[in-house]
Amino acid sequence: MTMSSQNGLSRRALLGAFAATAVVAAPTYSNAAGFLRGAGDVRRIAMYSGRTGESINTIYWIEGDYIKEALGEINYFMRDWRTDEQKVMDSRTVDIAAAAHSLLDSSEPYMLLSGYRSPATNNMLRSRSSGVAKNSLHMVGQAADLRLQSRSVNQIYKAASACNAGGVGKYSGSNFVHMDCGQVRTWGS
Repeated sequence: MTMSSQNGLSRRALLGAFAATAVVAAPTYSNAAGFLRGAGDVRRIAMYSGRTGESINTIYWIEGDYIKEALGEINYFMRDWRTDEQKVMDSRTVDIAAAAHSLLDSSEPYMLLSGYRSPATNNMLRSRSSGVAKNSLHMVGQAADLRLQSRSVNQIYKAASACNAGGVGKYSGSNFVHMDCGQVRTWGS
């Protein structure tokens, strides 16, 4: 079922609303929500995991309210697949990812590389790579590493950065973009 058949909005109307909102949005966290505001008061996230074979495509916010059950599904989906531990994911991170995805005008779901990471997983990854932060926001459910096959790392990075709503890291060599709801900052090449 397409988004337009579910809520009566055409993709063109949706993108027009996003573009209009982008022009007037203040440079704060509210930008991510602002990019989503024109979505007919509906927010959706679609992702799949190559690690678990699972996918999720859910509306998680309607007319000003987060849907508790949908957020629970997102928390489970974004769990640490290595340990099967889950954490409550910060809805602001989900909003940033959804807003960036909308700006990219893609129907392809994100591939989730990493959502929540247990401290044990984070330490293991840190021992293998200098690019893993000791106090990673992944460990508190505030970050996601994402990719799209149909868009370049640079395109995803620019869309997430346009939200001006948290941290955005570009990892071109590993083909993913990090998004978090921490302080507004950017890095990477």
